[in-house]
Amino acid sequence: MASDARVTVGIIGGTGLYQLEGFEGAQWIAVQSPFGKPSDELLIGDLEGYRVAFLPRHGRGHRVSPSEVNYRANIDALKRAGVDRVLAFSAVGSLNADLAPGKFVLVDQYIDRTSGRESSFFGEGFVAHVSMADPVCSTMNDAVEEAAGSLDIDLVRGGTYLAMNGPQFSTRAESNLYRSWGADIIGMTNMPEAKLAREAEMAYTTVAMVTDYDCWHEEHEDVSASLVLEVLRSNTDGARALVKAAVPVIGALDAPFPSGVHTALEHAIATAPQDRDPALMRKLDAVAGRVLKNEGWAG
Repeated sequence: MASDARVTVGIIGGTGLYQLEGFEGAQWIAVQSPFGKPSDELLIGDLEGYRVAFLPRHGRGHRVSPSEVNYRANIDALKRAGVDRVLAFSAVGSLNADLAPGKFVLVDQYIDRTSGRESSFFGEGFVAHVSMADPVCSTMNDAVEEAAGSLDIDLVRGGTYLAMNGPQFSTRAESNLYRSWGADIIGMTNMPEAKLAREAEMAYTTVAMVTDYDCWHEEHEDVSASLVLEVLRSNTDGARALVKAAVPVIGALDAPFPSGVHTALEHAIATAPQDRDPALMRKLDAVAGRVLKNEGWAG
């Protein structure tokens, strides 16, 4: 039965994930953002009794390259839709012999090797520094792990995600370098997505779906787009099942979470109130609205 509750659970991922049995009353809704155009409209409906907003990270039809995704607009649009917790899915290559194609990894750390992407909502005239020591929400990881326990999927908790620019895949030298750093998986999309979610005081976690061994493994073929898509298609059923199982567990969690993500801006804003840029503050009415209103800002 559909719920009248406000949207709380955000899902970021690929096309197959929103083709879910039982996604009731789902409608594509355009959400405007002062940070530009999101990758697509949000598909908003009810799933397992909870309100859900789904965002295809690359747009329907996979139109947007990883380096051209407007990550700020995507996160801001979800925040404006009432989302305060995000479950993101991402196709990744494995840098760890124990993480074979087909495995799902609950990420707990990142190495950010991206460049040229807008990685913060804040800037000149309104500066903030959030902590990224623990870049994903442990409360969310607990919930997803619990949900996965009832499913026939091979999920591993814990792993370091190396975020690269793309859209090209790694060179063999890069792949081996990243392995020497202790990275477990490699992908192109979770940074700055995770950083922006933290600035927006949103609980964020990633289920990384392993599709290949990048290009370091001598006994396996080098990664290619066709290989990624082939394995990703086989992972889709497991991802759909995990979404259906995880939404009611995540949705039932009371905010603020023990992980502290919902108060990430509490002591992060560095600019004194009298020195803040009013135009930038207005753009941040959703992202930083909680702390600004607590300070008496009227918008």
